Amino acid sequence: MTARLAGKVAIVTGAGRGIGSAVARALGRQGASVVVNYARNHSAAKETVAAIEAGGSRALAVQAELNGEAAVRALFDAALAAFGRVDILVNNAAIARFAKIDTVTEVEFDQTVAVNVKAAFFAFQQAALRMADGGRIVSISAAMTAVGYENTVLYAGTKGALEQFGQAAAKELGKRSIVVNTVSPGATETELYLGLSTEAGRAAAAQRSPFGRIAKPEDIADVVAFLCGPEARWLSGERLRVNGAALF
Repeated sequence: MTARLAGKVAIVTGAGRGIGSAVARALGRQGASVVVNYARNHSAAKETVAAIEAGGSRALAVQAELNGEAAVRALFDAALAAFGRVDILVNNAAIARFAKIDTVTEVEFDQTVAVNVKAAFFAFQQAALRMADGGRIVSISAAMTAVGYENTVLYAGTKGALEQFGQAAAKELGKRSIVVNTVSPGATETELYLGLSTEAGRAAAAQRSPFGRIAKPEDIADVVAFLCGPEARWLSGERLRVNGAALF
């Protein structure tokens, strides 16, 4: 285990599966204690915690559906009660809802915005209030904020807000040496993506990259882990398109 994050405490939202789980494990491998937030899948979160602990780091699973200020505040409370500090926040929790503009209901809009925008904003707020100086915030956005796709207006709009939060927060929180960045993955081999995409769509996504494949969650997680480390101290306010040169 590389201890470049030894002594640091990380909160990773939506960390039970997919990219969030890969990020939590990567941070744990580098020595951080990790709060693994999840909404419903207890067994997946438990597996993530077990993997982190097997590598020699501490981990705690915290169930919370992040859809507003109270849930986010409770998550930070749990992290501070367990580990005494927060140094890293990874905003990963999101509802991925894809639908044509004329079919989205107000209920669906409110639910998506509550998780992807409202809770993310209050996560930034809690970090501003309670994160140690010199901390790191990384938000997980999506490629469709730069490249338009059908049926993504609602989801892309929420991720665009997340990116703007990051750019503004980098200025405000940089005064405390808190580094803030956004990572925007392209097609990534997660349970969600595999369930929503077709074989032809996955093949087309792989062909767009000169590497001839789509990303694995670990490809994204390693970039996030870098941004959480000391080497990223002068890289702030950026939106990194982490997609294997598939999209610019």
